[in-house]
Amino acid sequence: MTRHADVVIAGGGVMGCAIAYFLGADPDFDGSILVIERDPSYADCATTRSWGGIRQQFSTPENVSMSLYAVDFIRSAAEVLAVEGEAPDLMFREQGYLFLASAGGQAVLEANAALQQSFGAEIHLLDPGALAARFPWLNLAGIAAGAFGAHGEGWIDPSALLHAFRRKARALGATFLRDEVTGIDTAKGHVAGVSLRTGGELGCGILVNAAGPQAGALAALAGVDLPVRPRKRTTFVFDCREPLPPLPLTIDPTGVAVRPEGGQYIAIVSPPEDQDSDSPDLEPDHNLFEEIIWPALAERVPAFGAVKVTGAWAGHYDYNTFDQNAVLGPHPALGNFLFCNGFSGHGIQQSPAAGRALAELIVHGKYRALDLSALSFERLAAGRAVKETNVV
Repeated sequence: MTRHADVVIAGGGVMGCAIAYFLGADPDFDGSILVIERDPSYADCATTRSWGGIRQQFSTPENVSMSLYAVDFIRSAAEVLAVEGEAPDLMFREQGYLFLASAGGQAVLEANAALQQSFGAEIHLLDPGALAARFPWLNLAGIAAGAFGAHGEGWIDPSALLHAFRRKARALGATFLRDEVTGIDTAKGHVAGVSLRTGGELGCGILVNAAGPQAGALAALAGVDLPVRPRKRTTFVFDCREPLPPLPLTIDPTGVAVRPEGGQYIAIVSPPEDQDSDSPDLEPDHNLFEEIIWPALAERVPAFGAVKVTGAWAGHYDYNTFDQNAVLGPHPALGNFLFCNGFSGHGIQQSPAAGRALAELIVHGKYRALDLSALSFERLAAGRAVKETNVV
């Protein structure tokens, strides 16, 4: 090996940069950090093509607690991620999430809200009368209840968070390399190093998989089956003829989600399961708007009956096909190969907690702030799914 780093992070999106930041900020860590990113322009990065959503409305304790931590971190980011007096602005728009439920989904919505409230999240359960009073632009036909996050929910600029983590990590000593891991050298239950696309090899003490939608392909280089795949999600941008008050990010029982974006609106839906295959391309799937999104929007928000699509873009989820939840921590047979993958669409809001958790494992050998052991790699082989019902 001609070069060596104590910690090599494969992937320089928001997860890789968060891990690098938290490692560099830990006073007990004095090693070298190298982040390998194939495209530092981040033009096709899952991070920069995401919605930047922040919510606590999940159904599992780990997801709720990780997202609560994210809110606290985002509120302090201007201070903790400042470099040479320049503070980042993450542009947190605290307009809330509104989950709507039919009679068939009401019990699940109420159970989820009870869990979220038990962790301290400010989630309000609203009956149809309360929904009509608070959100008069809604058509409540078929709606039995709603859950609204009045505080601590909304969206940020995902690119701003990525670059704030990256800039601070570099200020703390992390090195960033434009390259791509093309091979992983393993021997005797240990990762010795990696091969790079530009040639040469790099030795490492610890290798972290933070490769986002490419995480499964990266793991395969070490002979590891990681069920994380690139799944395409198309966002549509549209104008509305009728003025509306500020909307929360609203999720219809059909799964269609919509929120404001500047003076326009954006909407998204997951493709039908039988059409949701691995997809390396970023070509928008325009059929989704006409066939699923617009009919649902026009039904739920009458003002959206007259809209004009002005644009569309596609991005990738790093989709965990096993249970749509993160895979965190070391591989059981390759102890210095760590995973930070499979966030399935909620990576932005969980990047602060995940980055801190991986740094804790590397520096201290255990979780210290949040117990995220339920999200370990071991659960995959054991068939121990962490079931999340609030997937957007």
